[in-house]
Amino acid sequence: MDRRSFIKNASLGGLAAAGASALASPAIAQANPKINWRLASSFPKSLDTIYGGGEVLSKYVSEATDGNFQIQVFAAGEIVPGLQAADAAAAGTVEACHTVAYYYWGKDPTWALGAAVPFALNARGMNAWHYHGGGIELFNEFLATQGLVGYPGGNTGVQMGGWFRKEIKTVADMQGLKMRIGGFAGKVVEKLGVVPQQIAGGDIYPALEKGTIDAAEWVGPYDDEKLGFYKVAPYYYYPGWWEGGPTVHAMFNKAAFDGLPKNYQSLLRTACHATDANMLQKYDYLNPSAIKRLVASGAKLSPFSPEILSACFEKANEVYAEMEASNPTFKKIWDSIKAFRGEYYLNAQIAEYNYDTFMMILQRGGKL
Repeated sequence: MDRRSFIKNASLGGLAAAGASALASPAIAQANPKINWRLASSFPKSLDTIYGGGEVLSKYVSEATDGNFQIQVFAAGEIVPGLQAADAAAAGTVEACHTVAYYYWGKDPTWALGAAVPFALNARGMNAWHYHGGGIELFNEFLATQGLVGYPGGNTGVQMGGWFRKEIKTVADMQGLKMRIGGFAGKVVEKLGVVPQQIAGGDIYPALEKGTIDAAEWVGPYDDEKLGFYKVAPYYYYPGWWEGGPTVHAMFNKAAFDGLPKNYQSLLRTACHATDANMLQKYDYLNPSAIKRLVASGAKLSPFSPEILSACFEKANEVYAEMEASNPTFKKIWDSIKAFRGEYYLNAQIAEYNYDTFMMILQRGGKL
């Protein structure tokens, strides 16, 4: 190549690169406008697992947009009380919230179906239904009537059945029991003589200590350990049949979400999906150590008896029948979950169940 040709081509290349650079900045800026949102969490900062989900979501969104899309996370009580987070997002007080949909079941029981209801699906089953069984779309049809858009943004896995001041061996032992248990599950156990109590997380310990209540459910080993329940109510029962796999949601004001650029909408969906997986993985990692510490501190682990589980299952079905008869929206979504539930547990009992059971036998035998 001669000198004149080299200089000419180099100059053209430089101009092309410079032109591309000049075009790139405005294009990126246009695609990633600067947006600042506020997110109200239903959880206190002390619960790094659940509250942390909102922070994880914010981090993913910020990193993917070079800081142009910022979501500031506020703990329960900083803007609104934790149980009003979805209301604040729907009203536009904040653009987003991180919450559990069953907190709002008193307004309409359909809310609970997006999170967890008694004897439904475990975490893997809920995710399968949400992502591939039309669950996200069905629940968003309902949320649209509330002025919201929502996507799964976390899961605790199957929860524990709660802390009790005395042993609960039979259905008769549940008669007159004052138990901190929320929402849908409270309506079920009420049919068995339990007196449901709605008590905020920070007030549970003193209520148990004073005997104002006889029992309380919260989440699971890692979160329960932080609250010290084992000191005043040592009997720790499982499973939490009302929360086999509770989905935590990131919900967005519908008008605010619809007004976002399409790439930001897509990013929020993707970030929620990643946050959803991250939370469940964190619980799976932290709970084993926590349960060992709790037992070492005096917690007495016990399963609910088959009699109690069967009675609760029957009463849950009575509640479902009542709701199906009176609420067409509830019935539509519950029918979808029920149809998948049968298929899911048909498959789960084959390879998954047998592999896990064999490994558990090895663990109990000291071979792991």
